[in-house]
Amino acid sequence: MFDQQLSEHGSSGRATAPAAPQGAPVSGASGGVPGAASAGAAGATGAAGDKGLRGNSVGLLSSVVLGVSTVAPVYCLTATLGPTVTAVGVQMPAVFLAGFLPMLLVAFAYKELNKDFPDCGTSFTWTVKAFGPRVGWMAGWGLTVATIIVLSNLAGVATDFLYLMLGEMTGSGAVADLNDNKAVHLATVVVLIAAATAMSYRGMTATKWFQYSLVGLQLAVLLLFSGIAIAKAAAGDLPHSVGFSASWLNPLEVSSFSAFTAGLSLSIFMYWGWDTCLTMNEETSGSAKTPGRAAMISMVTLVGSYLLVAIAAQMFAGVGTTGTGLGNPDTADNVFAALARPVLGSPWSILLFVAVVASAAASLQTTFIPVARTLLAMSAYRAVPPRFGTVHPRYRTPGFATVAAGFATAAFYVGMSVISENVVQDTILALGLMICFYYALTAFACAWYFRRSLRDSLRDLVVKGIAPLLGGILLSGVFLQTLTDAWDPDYGSGAVFGIGSVFVIGVGILLLGAVLMAVYGVYRPAFFRGETLRKDTPALVVED
Repeated sequence: MFDQQLSEHGSSGRATAPAAPQGAPVSGASGGVPGAASAGAAGATGAAGDKGLRGNSVGLLSSVVLGVSTVAPVYCLTATLGPTVTAVGVQMPAVFLAGFLPMLLVAFAYKELNKDFPDCGTSFTWTVKAFGPRVGWMAGWGLTVATIIVLSNLAGVATDFLYLMLGEMTGSGAVADLNDNKAVHLATVVVLIAAATAMSYRGMTATKWFQYSLVGLQLAVLLLFSGIAIAKAAAGDLPHSVGFSASWLNPLEVSSFSAFTAGLSLSIFMYWGWDTCLTMNEETSGSAKTPGRAAMISMVTLVGSYLLVAIAAQMFAGVGTTGTGLGNPDTADNVFAALARPVLGSPWSILLFVAVVASAAASLQTTFIPVARTLLAMSAYRAVPPRFGTVHPRYRTPGFATVAAGFATAAFYVGMSVISENVVQDTILALGLMICFYYALTAFACAWYFRRSLRDSLRDLVVKGIAPLLGGILLSGVFLQTLTDAWDPDYGSGAVFGIGSVFVIGVGILLLGAVLMAVYGVYRPAFFRGETLRKDTPALVVED
């Protein structure tokens, strides 16, 4: 099936598939592609159909807010400022800037692929069309597990700051110390995950203004924090403050390539989530263009915020390993907890705690979008069990996939709490591997998918070919170097049978995916034979 030729411009013969009845659940039990045709017709034509989602319910602004919210900039900063400084020192701003480059190059791939074939399966669907079902299935697996890992971290950080915030509000150290009780901490994490799952189950349109408020709060507090930190550092009366230097923005001054890739892996994690704009493409007005534009706007907003905060925090606290220094191992995984009161003072320090809780809470809800919709698409094309394709008849959301992701997230976090001494750091480092894996596959898929049209114009050559290819190469380099470094037990918080815990987590998850794929391929082989999704499958197009 996959040996047949692409048309001149990829799958240029896009067709508008008929919509499913209003509120109809997607069953998939018959084995067909939902909403497009009968099982037999779907298998014969490979046509993509309406998966039952609520079309034209998301505009450009909503899509941008979803992208920024999923990334959770305040959460990302508090969790990665310390580890990044530990890896690269004062070159932290340079690494944040360097991490933006491969993300930008990959964003071009997403934008072009979405324009040609808007499908909520994104990386999974596009990689299948370029490289076949097995490579595509692994791309979908990489996205799914990356989302579950970051959801678990979000819940953990939200819990940390929730008790810090309550301690600040009540003036009670005992309340803040509740977070140190493992049973209380884990119970709170599970409750937060359950609440976010329930909100996501109801759909994004029901909580649109809630998301707008939380994203606005995050950006406003980051701007306030940065302004005060820079002003206090410039006053010159802080013992550990350092003056700004343009060399901070030069990645060539990082001490070693290994240190650079370690920092870059963390930096790449900080941009993860912008592609949520694309996974909502079947629900977005102007599905072929709006999601790509929203992704670009989200990324520019993020890189500006990260650079400003990184420079401000470094000027204020320095990169020392004691006190409020960003390199202090005791505060590395939660920098804002240490800087809130010194920078903002009391009682305004509570704003930073509120911002982190808001960031994690907002992202907990929106981060269910990519995993649920990826599983929905995989089910629609019969790559996973039909139950994952169930769409709630009232809310028009992938109900079963959302709940399943919630259960998986809670189980993963509890399990990691038992295995690892430092859940946040280890899983963030492993998350970098997952992100590089499926983003790189998607970037390579773009260059290959459009290979016959690259000579049509200079724009096509650069945007569809060179940029995605370069982005894929950069991410592959980070992936391989991180794997090499992660073998060392000192890379993460410990070792499993003498092997670094980060390596075990990252590689173990990928191998588990390969095993599950092989088993499901024997149980239900239609997808793996190319019967449900092929190179020439036309897209469902939501008209502008």
